[in-house]
Amino acid sequence: MTISILGINHRTAPVELRERVAFGPVQLEQALSEIKQLPGIEEAVIVSTCNRTELYCHGHAEHQPLLHWLAQFHGIGPSELEQHHYFHTQEDAVAHLMSVASGLDSLVLGEPQILGQVKQAYQQAKHFSVVGGILERLFQNTFRVAKAVRNETEVGQNAVSVAFAAVSLAKHIFGDLKHSNVLLVGAGDTSELVAQHLVQQGVSSLSVANRTLQRATELAQRVGAEAHSLSQLGELLPNADIVVSSTASTLPIIGKG
Repeated sequence: MTISILGINHRTAPVELRERVAFGPVQLEQALSEIKQLPGIEEAVIVSTCNRTELYCHGHAEHQPLLHWLAQFHGIGPSELEQHHYFHTQEDAVAHLMSVASGLDSLVLGEPQILGQVKQAYQQAKHFSVVGGILERLFQNTFRVAKAVRNETEVGQNAVSVAFAAVSLAKHIFGDLKHSNVLLVGAGDTSELVAQHLVQQGVSSLSVANRTLQRATELAQRVGAEAHSLSQLGELLPNADIVVSSTASTLPIIGKG
């Protein structure tokens, strides 16, 4: 019996490919059910974020069938993933998971969001009854290791996240952000973190545009912004000094048009 992981991330694949193999919330139940039915697989957890998609399995998971399943599920050819994926087993798989959960394998070193995302992935797999004793112990130990890394090292000492990096870049370009008009496209967790950092920098002119106006309104109320629908982007963009786009869309929201 082995623990294995097959995945792609920001180090191995371009963003276009990562977007094509990402799992949306509505796909997870079907995906986990299908993985569980693959020969030899007894347990599974899917970690899927903007920077990575990883399949953690316990059993006798074979490399190529797992790769072909991932490609088939998303309607792409296995050859497109061949040069961009990785496959680890046993100690290497365990070390990789702990590195991911600790923020050591992130685009921004030490960013804290990934631990919450790994925990959520584990809880979702548990909810759909595809986690048993082995992955249960693995993930619980991983959470303890990640907590120890945070508490006993300096990796989490500074506020590092993609959201923080985006605001830091804007501040580097503009200097004082107090007089900047900022537009957030998307109303998810990352956009909320960006908004919080912007408010801390004194930004007062903040707008949120989202596919669902209700979500935009809820976020806008929490951070003191104006809410808009995506259909209003054409009017909002010319007046924005800074635009931060963070959505779950598989296609660019802001294109050449």
